[in-house]
Amino acid sequence: MLLKLYRRYLAEHRNALIFIVIFQLLQTASALMLPTLSADIIDNGVLQGDVGYIWRIGAWMLALSAVQIVATVLAVRLGARTAAEAGRSTRRDVFGHVQNFATPDISVFGAPSLVTRATNDVQQVQMLLNFLLSIVVMAPVMAIGGVIMAVRQDATLSLLLVVAVPLLAVVMVIGMIKLRPMFQVMQKKIDGVNRIMREQLTGVRVIRAFVQQREEHQRFMGVNTELRDVALKTGYVMAWLFPSVNVVIGISSVAVVWFGGLRIDSGDMQIGSLVAFLSYIMQIFMAVMLGSFILMMAPRGEVSAGRILQVLEHEPAIHNPKQTRPLPAKRLTFELADVSVRYPDAQRRVLGNIDLTLKPGTTTAVIGATGSGKSTLVNLFPRLMDITAGRISAGGISYADLDLAELRQRIALVPQKAYLFSGTVRSTLKLANPNASDEQLWEALRIAQADDFIAANDAGLDAEVDQGGYNFSGGQRQRLTIARALVRDADLYIFDDSFSALDTATEARLHTALRGAIGDAAQLIVAQRVSSVRTADAIVVLDEGHIVGYGTHDELIETCETYQEIASSQHAMEESA
Repeated sequence: MLLKLYRRYLAEHRNALIFIVIFQLLQTASALMLPTLSADIIDNGVLQGDVGYIWRIGAWMLALSAVQIVATVLAVRLGARTAAEAGRSTRRDVFGHVQNFATPDISVFGAPSLVTRATNDVQQVQMLLNFLLSIVVMAPVMAIGGVIMAVRQDATLSLLLVVAVPLLAVVMVIGMIKLRPMFQVMQKKIDGVNRIMREQLTGVRVIRAFVQQREEHQRFMGVNTELRDVALKTGYVMAWLFPSVNVVIGISSVAVVWFGGLRIDSGDMQIGSLVAFLSYIMQIFMAVMLGSFILMMAPRGEVSAGRILQVLEHEPAIHNPKQTRPLPAKRLTFELADVSVRYPDAQRRVLGNIDLTLKPGTTTAVIGATGSGKSTLVNLFPRLMDITAGRISAGGISYADLDLAELRQRIALVPQKAYLFSGTVRSTLKLANPNASDEQLWEALRIAQADDFIAANDAGLDAEVDQGGYNFSGGQRQRLTIARALVRDADLYIFDDSFSALDTATEARLHTALRGAIGDAAQLIVAQRVSSVRTADAIVVLDEGHIVGYGTHDELIETCETYQEIASSQHAMEESA
């Protein structure tokens, strides 16, 4: 998984990778040459008292050190830049792909997990790549070169490496085996923390209203403690691992000095060679440690890469066809023909045998009890979900042959939940039409009955909008979402229970303004109140996913029992109020 992800995002950085390899080769070659020159100074300069020789070799060592420093800085800088760009590209693709997800796709992963995958998991992969690019060439070249140079200094003493290097490798591999499953569990626990935190931040008003702060704190502490326990277990392994490595390195160094001293005493080895040998064995150990450290980091990176690829390779439930047909330029007629919808694993249909036509210039309303399928019906028109059976078309062309972006560009939706993105009133409204002028924005606000409270703000269109729009009242948020939809010149305007927070007088003025503003576009109104739909050209009455009534208000009052019950119950509530 990790290599697959890296191949995907490093292909565009081939030139940078080549320079990284070159700089690391220069860095490693310089590092390998220095101990040999140091031994040469000791044996042929210091011990012989040749000051000129010391100056000459010392100058070469200074030059090599300068090359090593410059090559190291360039390699690390270029590696960090490449890793950061790869991380940015990964986050961009994850975010862009998730934008194509329908509701069933998001349910597969869960919103908190998607956030973790786009942030923490990408960060883990980026950190590993950064470290990997810093030592991808240095570690193996230094390990192999160190062995060769150590053998050149003293072949007999080099036999110690046959024991020390495998022993160090075994210690590191054991640590890697123990850490891998812990990292897998850790990422899932992070998902859990994000999920609880997101729920509590979103529902903070409900928590306070029901005085559940203590219970929610305990629930968060539960998942937080689980994450802590996994992190502690990981820390325990690390705490055992590094002292074990230091023990192996320490014992190896003592053995080298011990047996090297014996060989110097017997005249089989020079002092400079022992000093160089110690430097080379430390370089070998360092290379093995760095390589093993990558192997320890790799399990967590592998887990994160797999989670990222799961998102990137997930085929959205709703996607564009390979060949699309363009929509006609004229106003569109939207038609549902014998449409049925069933959610995955559901026992019964949410909608069944729906026939409905929305013609240009007409207003169609949908009313029904909670759970009757109204929101599901609304989601079909902008193709936020797909039908199970039947046919849905726009301008006589089946949705299966239409480009999603082109279709949705011809539809303006006011969702049931009035959600506003952070920014200003201007940026909020321009979400529907980036090219809209200020005059168009004020006109949309006027139609939506929102111009009064925006004009009362000294900042006007530049008034701040908090995330979710919670610095406005519920009715103000609804009117701003309506204005946002009206900024777009659409063929179909959908209002999904978008007037529930408005008083009767404001709603009446809004309906009057809408009839004059929308013109020859189709209008679909979904509402709970009869007063919101009674002026529609046609009213659809839904009950348990089926159309049980269709006609005008006056017709349905005479012929539809379900509509009569809704109307009478609301009338009784108004009288009692």
